Amino acid sequence: MTTLFVSDLHLSQQRPKKIELFKKLLTGPALKADAFYILGDLFDDFWIGCDDTRSTNQEIIKILKDYSKFKDVNLYIMRGNRDFHLNKKFANITGCKIINDPTEIYLNQKKVLLMHGDTLCTDDTKYQYWRTFITNPITKLFYSIMPLAIRHYIAYGVRGYTAEAVKKKPPEIIDVSEETVIKVIKEHQVETLIHGHTHRKAMHKIEIDGISAKRIVLGDWYNEDCVLIYDKNGFRFERIKNFIE
Repeated sequence: MTTLFVSDLHLSQQRPKKIELFKKLLTGPALKADAFYILGDLFDDFWIGCDDTRSTNQEIIKILKDYSKFKDVNLYIMRGNRDFHLNKKFANITGCKIINDPTEIYLNQKKVLLMHGDTLCTDDTKYQYWRTFITNPITKLFYSIMPLAIRHYIAYGVRGYTAEAVKKKPPEIIDVSEETVIKVIKEHQVETLIHGHTHRKAMHKIEIDGISAKRIVLGDWYNEDCVLIYDKNGFRFERIKNFIE
């Protein structure tokens, strides 16, 4: 049994080599995986709808669609803070299954918790308020019925504002809260939590009430692109270029 996890690919027209790497992954070793999970922020630009026909979006959709056509392929995508508005239409076009944040799965009969990771950053209260607003069903409904040009304008403005806001925040604020991590692990009664968002690839060991747990943080695809692999040998990270060779 082999399961693959990636997050924070931030694919865009500015980095065509990363899109090509993604395609090679999905036309190569990912075809042999039992399940492939994308835990948020597949796109670098904010996803504003399937009617956004920019060539980069269409290329990524085609890669996903072609992958989903293969027999026994299981593709799961979780919404991240760049793609709040992925919906059933996107799932139908690409053949993926959109999963909630958080989602519980089982690997070798052990429960594992999957998250994008932004809801773990509870010390960043301003972001959490904004996230609550932008993910509200009413907000999403109004946004979805707006003309494409207005959605482009809003997405561009939000991205510029959030980029500047992040620069002004201390590093510890935009990382996860250890207290929240422990709380979530206890609530879901898991020993393994996998998430992205912070771009701080690592495997952390945690002691909770005398029980050993681990928090696995997926890396981004800006420089050190990687995939988390789970197989008979357990968890390991690999660079994409090494994994596809």
